[in-house]
Formats: sequence, C-alpha cells, structure tokens
Amino acid sequence: MQLYCGIDLHCNNSVISIINEHDHVLQEKRLDNCLEQIISFLTPYQSELSGVVIESTYNWYWLVDGLMESGFPVHLANTLAIQQYNGLKYTNDSTDARFLAHLLRLNILPKGYIYPKAMRSVRDLLRRRLLLIKQRTAHHLSLQSMINRHTGQRLKALQIKQLEKEALGDYFTDRASLLTARCEWQLMQDLTQHIESIEHFVLTDCQESRGFAILQSTPGIGKVLAMTILLETGPIERFPKVGNYSSYARCVPSDKISNGKSKGKGNTKNGNRYLAMAFVEAAHYATIWNPHIKRVYQRKLRKVPTMVAKKAIANKLTRACYHMLKDNTIFDVKRAFG
Repeated sequence: MQLYCGIDLHCNNSVISIINEHDHVLQEKRLDNCLEQIISFLTPYQSELSGVVIESTYNWYWLVDGLMESGFPVHLANTLAIQQYNGLKYTNDSTDARFLAHLLRLNILPKGYIYPKAMRSVRDLLRRRLLLIKQRTAHHLSLQSMINRHTGQRLKALQIKQLEKEALGDYFTDRASLLTARCEWQLMQDLTQHIESIEHFVLTDCQESRGFAILQSTPGIGKVLAMTILLETGPIERFPKVGNYSSYARCVPSDKISNGKSKGKGNTKNGNRYLAMAFVEAAHYATIWNPHIKRVYQRKLRKVPTMVAKKAIANKLTRACYHMLKDNTIFDVKRAFG
C-alpha cells in the first residue's frame, strides 16, 4: 500500500498527517520542530511512503535537508500555487497537512524547487547584500535630505558618496544635527564595508561557475549581477521554455480576463523577486550605456510609462539570458532587440 505524508510546518511545531490511497488518515500528530522526533515518527512508514510534502515556508531548510539526508522522498510545495476550495467552513493545521498529502496522492501537487544545499548559503548571502544596500540607500537619502533641510543645498548622489566626515561641519552648526549627520555618514561607511566583503567572498568562491562569463557579455550585467542571476536561476534546464523563465523573473503581465474583460490581477507574487530586481537593474544600466538598447527604450517611452518601458527591456534581457545559458552563447544585441 502506498502512503502519502503532508507536513504543515510552523515556527515552533509541525503537524504531520499520513494518509493511504483512499485518503484515510493512518497517523496524525503535532510535534515540536525537532528533527529527531519527526524522523522517529515517520521511520515506521518510510518503506511505503511515496513522498513527504512540506510547505515552502521561510523555515523549511532544516526539515527538508534532514529528511532528505535520512532517505525520505521529499517534495517542496509551492504555496503560492496552491488554493483550497473557498467554500470550506472550517480548516485547521491537520486539514492543511492532509490537503498537502491529498495533492501528492492525486499527482497534482505544485512543486517548488529544492535549491542544492551546497550553494544555497551563497545565494542567501547575496540576498543579504541586497538588504544592506537598501539600508545604505536609506541612510544616504536621509543625509541628503538633512543637508537640504538645514542649508537649502541639494547635493547630488555622487557628492554625498564623496563627502568626508570632517566636511559635515560645513553644513551643520547645531551640535545635535551634526552628531546625527555623522552617525548617518558612519553607518553608510560600515554598510559599504560589509557589502564589499560579501561581494569579494562571493566572487572569489563562485566566479568559475558555468555561465558566469557568458552573462557578463550582456549590457548592464557586471560581475555581481551575473552571479546574482546565476544563483537565483539555478540549473537553467528546470525551465522547459523561455516563457517559463520570463514568468519566473516576473517579466510577464498578470491579469485575469473573462469574456474579454479584466477581472483583476493574477498571482503577481509568483516568481523570484530577487531575479526580477536583478534584471530590472540590468535594464537600467543597459539603457544608459548601450546605444541600441537606449534607442529601443526611448521608443517605448513615447508610448508607455517609464517603469513599463524599463520592464519591457528587462523582459528582453531575461529572454536573451535564457537562450545564452541554454545554448552556451554570448549576447547578440540584434537577436535580442531586433
């Protein structure tokens, strides 16, 4: 008899449900998030289990890795693609776990990609770099607005970056404001140091990866962006068509249409937001430095808003990168942009 297991994972406990081929519950229990306890609970059924389904929540790493190392067939459920019947009057953790097992039994489970453990930490390190950049930008804008508020001068972004700590005294006479400005300046320097150390580590550790040099042939994509795209993409073979990759990078429109009329938006959050941001950043620089892409972008601007035009360029870069990684070829601007 084939058995199916669903695990509703929470921050401190998990509900495990094991069902048979007829959807009958054989075992069900809430356990603390202790790998040894969960493995001990599942071991008597291991030979009959067709699979163990775990929700793709923020804390799935330890459980998925632990069960895979113990020989269990693990599936990661794509929670954004799963929707239960809206007419249900009552659901709880047990019904959620059973529903995951039920989808696996019917072979209609929307599966997420289990990123290889060896490179997952490097990918997460680059994501942490993005968070630090956002924080540095916040301090940068804060210092810029402080100077404008106290002096009426509007310094450019490059001028703020080149400011020395001693020069802050030329803009602030009040001691409290000067201390605030120096704190903002120091935080910017500290964050820059951490960002550069992350970039050095990642590029030293991973720049021999397949496709690294290929992606850098694309206008707007440098070393850090190339590594970001590679790590967020994973094996390009997991995307059967270019449209799947473009959708994963959030470069396709989201809409619900019935009888020729729009009925709202689709699943706009489905996809990889880090990959989407990487291609938008690449599009931004490509429209500045590549004359051919710049002309295409300016033609788009005459018809649509700025962000729509930039997203269109990002979509073309996404599609180009897919074929480049798939066919092991360098960027061709005429093929990508006509």
